[in-house]
Amino acid sequence: MSIRFEVKRTIRVTQSIAYNGLLDLDSAKLWMQGLVGIERLDEGPIRVGSQWKETRKMFGKEATEYFEVVELSEPQKIVLRCDGTKGTTGKGEFVFTYTLLSATENHTEVTLNGEINGLTGLTRFFGKLIAGTFKKACEKDLDRLKNFLEQL
Repeated sequence: MSIRFEVKRTIRVTQSIAYNGLLDLDSAKLWMQGLVGIERLDEGPIRVGSQWKETRKMFGKEATEYFEVVELSEPQKIVLRCDGTKGTTGKGEFVFTYTLLSATENHTEVTLNGEINGLTGLTRFFGKLIAGTFKKACEKDLDRLKNFLEQL
């Protein structure tokens, strides 16, 4: 059973700036809510196969998850995968697909399609609540990214 959600925001920057902003892990600390730190697990520019460990403070506790870049299509698409079995969540797979469309010369529509797979037991039963929580967190992240990029 797959749980899905969608978040859309229009950011007043070019498609290229929005795309690079999503991949700029060094700047994430300036806009990402609750971020404790990001540790790259490889070197060089972000590319398909790049991985990092992301730690955030959520509900008063630190939670660490492992991310991998699955697909890059500059400047239109970014697909990230979070293997929940490696992190604090302990289960599931979380796929975040960002689609960026140039609305006008300096406006980009960013659509995030989230997909949660592999939940079992009670987490599967409460899946819709989990999706709602993830969607709200993603909405806040995109709002903060929007504010950050529009002030550059």
